[in-house]
Amino acid sequence: MTTEGSVTCPDCARRGLLLSALAGHIDRSVDGRVGERAKDLLALGDESLVRAVDPRGESSALERAGDPLAYQRLLDSLRSTGCWSTCVHRSDFPSSLRVLGEAMPRALFCSGERSALTGAQLDRSVTIVGSRRAGAYGREIAHELSRLLASSGLTVISGMALGVDSAAHEGALAGGGPTVAVLGAGADRPYPRTRSHLFTRIRARGTVVSELPPCSPTFRWVFPARNRLMAAMGAITIVVEAAERSGSLITAEMAMEIGRQVGAVPGPVNSWRSGGANRLLADGAAVIREARDVLDLLLGPGAEVPPAYGPPLDGEVRTVLAAVEDGAATPGAVASQTSLPFPATQAALGRLERLEYVRSDAAGRLARTAQQAPPP
Repeated sequence: MTTEGSVTCPDCARRGLLLSALAGHIDRSVDGRVGERAKDLLALGDESLVRAVDPRGESSALERAGDPLAYQRLLDSLRSTGCWSTCVHRSDFPSSLRVLGEAMPRALFCSGERSALTGAQLDRSVTIVGSRRAGAYGREIAHELSRLLASSGLTVISGMALGVDSAAHEGALAGGGPTVAVLGAGADRPYPRTRSHLFTRIRARGTVVSELPPCSPTFRWVFPARNRLMAAMGAITIVVEAAERSGSLITAEMAMEIGRQVGAVPGPVNSWRSGGANRLLADGAAVIREARDVLDLLLGPGAEVPPAYGPPLDGEVRTVLAAVEDGAATPGAVASQTSLPFPATQAALGRLERLEYVRSDAAGRLARTAQQAPPP
């Protein structure tokens, strides 16, 4: 894990320190249009931002952020938390963020592998977002889509939230590719805390990014604010399973505003979880059914990419998988359809679940996942 090397310059670091110091004031300043208002505030210069959110403390806030001792404390914090930083004056700062104009962060505070950030070139990066309360359909699609895209050499970007975001990161890691998690608070700790294991794995093989320094507090405005970073870093933003009122739609709207492509995965018309994604499709978003649709959009139709399959399967296990694909939803039904002994059927199903070809619900009913099996 990269923890050493050059850091953001003092002038650029001051912006991050100022945002962290003003976080509570910004939170009280945002209104019901939280996604829009936070973005507007972050487009202001330092002095204008302080006047907008904390006019009484204007001079003291700016002085504290520009204090050389504050910069030294930041460097100490980066070292103690295993983080690092970059800024607009460094070659490893993502050029894709420059499309944000005045709302572009001047510095990023990161943890994990620096190479994963430098490798996240715009034409090879995909942002995948969706519902925090995703169902099995959304989680499986996000995981498999990300796995195939990562194995094809693309960087998967998401926000490490519950549901679709976490599934996207998990899929990218399973595909052996890099992934970038953009957090609202500091990059030194997982958010939400329940994703601590995923956070550790991303830091080991990818990058965690924030525009706020380590140990910064968490407020509601930081989430729609970080959405603009995700929208800018991906050549296309793909929404997987989002309700009509979803933060994922904010990311899609921001992507459209800056000229990035937007796609959505179709969902059942009678599912509230897919209402927002289906509306994006009705409004003209690209239809994303599989990884090939994304690769065609980014690399051109028919672009050569290596196939991405799940683990190999032997004949008996493959036979059991075929029965599940044909609709056998219980171990008994699978045994009956395949004529295999029941113990052998259960063993094969257990292996298929471990290899993530099959899942079972609380009632024990079986369903096929989206993971592709290699040719026999």
